Amino acid sequence: MTSYVLYESASGYALFELIQHDDIASLTDEVQASVQDVQRFGRTVKLKAFQPFTSAENALENINAVSEHILSDDLKHFLELNLPKVKKAGKGTTLGVIEPALGTVIQETLSFPCKSDESTREVLRGVRLHFHKYVKELDGGLLERSQLGLGHSYSRAKVKFNPGRSDNMIIQSIALLDQLDKDLNTFAMRVREWYCWHFPELRDLVKDNYVFARCAAYIQDRASLTEEKLEGLTEITLDEELSQSILAAAKTSMGMDTSAFDMGNIVAFTTRMVKLAEYRKQLHAYLLEKMATVAPNLGTLIGETVAARLIAKAGSLTSLAKSPASTIQILGAEKALFRALKTKGNTPKYGLIYHSSYIGRAAAKNKGRISRYLANKCSIASRIDTFAEEPTTLYGEKLKEQVEERLRFYDTGAAPRKNVDVMNAVRKELEEAGVLVVGAGEEGEKKKKKKKKEKKREEEEGEEEDAASSPTKEGNKRKAEVEESAEKKKKKKKKEKK
Repeated sequence: MTSYVLYESASGYALFELIQHDDIASLTDEVQASVQDVQRFGRTVKLKAFQPFTSAENALENINAVSEHILSDDLKHFLELNLPKVKKAGKGTTLGVIEPALGTVIQETLSFPCKSDESTREVLRGVRLHFHKYVKELDGGLLERSQLGLGHSYSRAKVKFNPGRSDNMIIQSIALLDQLDKDLNTFAMRVREWYCWHFPELRDLVKDNYVFARCAAYIQDRASLTEEKLEGLTEITLDEELSQSILAAAKTSMGMDTSAFDMGNIVAFTTRMVKLAEYRKQLHAYLLEKMATVAPNLGTLIGETVAARLIAKAGSLTSLAKSPASTIQILGAEKALFRALKTKGNTPKYGLIYHSSYIGRAAAKNKGRISRYLANKCSIASRIDTFAEEPTTLYGEKLKEQVEERLRFYDTGAAPRKNVDVMNAVRKELEEAGVLVVGAGEEGEKKKKKKKKEKKREEEEGEEEDAASSPTKEGNKRKAEVEESAEKKKKKKKKEKK
């Protein structure tokens, strides 16, 4: 019994033949010990064939195929050329591969038995360690250079063709938005405290931090605030009475006087805080635009900011779509969940979805129910956004209506519509609008299945007729077999009915 091992290196494909395969399979610990010794390892593992890649592009193409578990033409030709035929190989001859999924593809395509177990991994670990000894041309640092070059090319291609690039923009934007909110709050409190030493009455008159900072940057020294500046101040506050009150307070203020140098520093910091607040508005508009493109239905359902936080917490929109509704429900409340499991207390009912308006509107006894229902709808919306070819907000609008109906059901008892009916209605609207074209492929598949069933039924009937019409012993035997199989089918059907 012989066995082979496939090794995909950065320089090409290599096929190794294992000597004393029975011993290797049964003595994994001994294999681990012999891996470090080149002479001992070389006696059990022999190089059978090596096919180098023709170019850097060819290497990248083959490695991409291997990583996606696809049998490339080069690998298929290499294995067909160097592996023995299945009939001549004999029983027990196998091909060891590191990836089970790739082994399955090779076995299905070439009909050559493949395996991926612990002994194969140990052998390949030794091959990787001593590969430059087997292929002398790769010695002298050439193997390392080829690995480095292919690694850079592979990483560059993965980043360039990453389908979640738009998700990354959303994740970075929402992270920066949250950081800006924290920083702006800190800066606003610093501006209020610093400027109020000079003009304390402004704190009580202007409550909004952004408007306060703009007023401070505009007024500067309170002594310079006159009737001439009143029009500009009104443009900031949008209230003429408030501007008159600020002017009156400036004349009778009890704040301390500041030098021009100190006031210059206060105004410089205040101006920067105002610009940062304006940039925060631009970033929020950018986030809304990206969400409308990447996840329109999820954004319509629970709001763009909460939807972006869910995507950021899950890692990507695809990861969020793969998550069940129960995971989405408590996403962001992991600490509370593990604390509850550790102390055997009550687990949290909601995580990030608590920031949506629906849970706040529900009664205390219904918060858990509506959060579970909302998580279910978020799961549906994220999957639609991930796999839909044409982006549309229609599904999100209908899912939002369903959540509203469920809230009314909890309050008044009015029965909501079924999800199947709502989804079918949306589908019809999209078909009428020409956005969704469905039916041709499904009808074709149904027809194929119907034809297969009819053909199978005709073949069975033909076999029964042949068996019944044949007077020979073989015909009688065949007839008996057909009757026996028919009786088994009848018994099986009876059991299923029961």
